[in-house]
Amino acid sequence: MENTSTSSRNANENAFGPGNKTRYMVETALMIAIVLIMSNTVIGTIPTPFLKISIVTVPVAIAAMLIGPTAGIICGVVFGLNSFVSALTGASGLLSALFVINPVGVFFTAVVARFLDALLVSMIYKVIHKGKLKIASYYITGALMPLFNTVFFMTILCLFFYNTDYIQELVSTYNVGNAFSFVIAMVGVQAAVEAVAGCLLAGTIAMVLSKALHRV
Repeated sequence: MENTSTSSRNANENAFGPGNKTRYMVETALMIAIVLIMSNTVIGTIPTPFLKISIVTVPVAIAAMLIGPTAGIICGVVFGLNSFVSALTGASGLLSALFVINPVGVFFTAVVARFLDALLVSMIYKVIHKGKLKIASYYITGALMPLFNTVFFMTILCLFFYNTDYIQELVSTYNVGNAFSFVIAMVGVQAAVEAVAGCLLAGTIAMVLSKALHRV
């Protein structure tokens, strides 16, 4: 009886002890570093005239799946903060132009959108991974992270900036009559490409690593 109690206590200590906390911090820091590297090099983005086709959501999704929701949210916020800094320094064409109009709106577009994306997708993964879609959950999460990133980004952008002269010039360029049509015309193809890329990359990497690290 005493041996059983001792074994149980040791298991709890291993589960919540400093070793696991250290591993959690190291893994989260590693994913943050990957997010920053991909955000600031050609590895993570494919430039277009106004927006960038991004695969930075891949490490965000992997962090959410393999480390935990909090790690995913942290990586999402780091992704957003990096975008905000790029807008501040003039490195981001669209957001830099909008920053002059409304810095608060740019903060919500760049940071809050990524926070909401990581939060929602992390919660979805946590739910579906427990059911019969365990394997599929990796690919679903990989696809949803970039898809919801686009949805939240463009929704918040339109809320703050749709009626500005800058965006209305783009609306005229795309020859559309409302915000929804504008979003589809501007980033519809990008969103589809990013969703497919996220599904294949994040889904496959997360599934392979989960087996290798025994985190199924």
